[in-house]
Amino acid sequence: QVYLVESGGGLAQVGGSLKLSCALSGRTLSDFAMGWFRQAPGKEREFVAAISRTGSSSWYADSVKGRSTVSRDSAKNTVYLQMDSLKPEDTAVYYCAADPAPYGFIYVVEYEYDYWGQGTQVTVSS
Repeated sequence: QVYLVESGGGLAQVGGSLKLSCALSGRTLSDFAMGWFRQAPGKEREFVAAISRTGSSSWYADSVKGRSTVSRDSAKNTVYLQMDSLKPEDTAVYYCAADPAPYGFIYVVEYEYDYWGQGTQVTVSS
């Protein structure tokens, strides 16, 4: 079984930064393409960022492009989401997801991912 545990969320100020982590256990991180999604209160869950199995490819939602960086560390079996220049609209529960995709593939839709974490709350306050 694959388990994903997110951490690093919390309260941040507008213009600040947070680095979210997602630790994968039960399998090797390199077996999976990884994604980050978020769900704001009263809204549907939406795609944020994704990274391929080797980290050679990544993709971002327009809402975070230029302000966020997704990365992965196979030695730590962990994927990260660095978020800078935070805005109030970044407030949401952030989820990481994993899928045993072929090399080079990136998925931006929820239904492609087989495994999900429980989420970590990010609140951006002015």
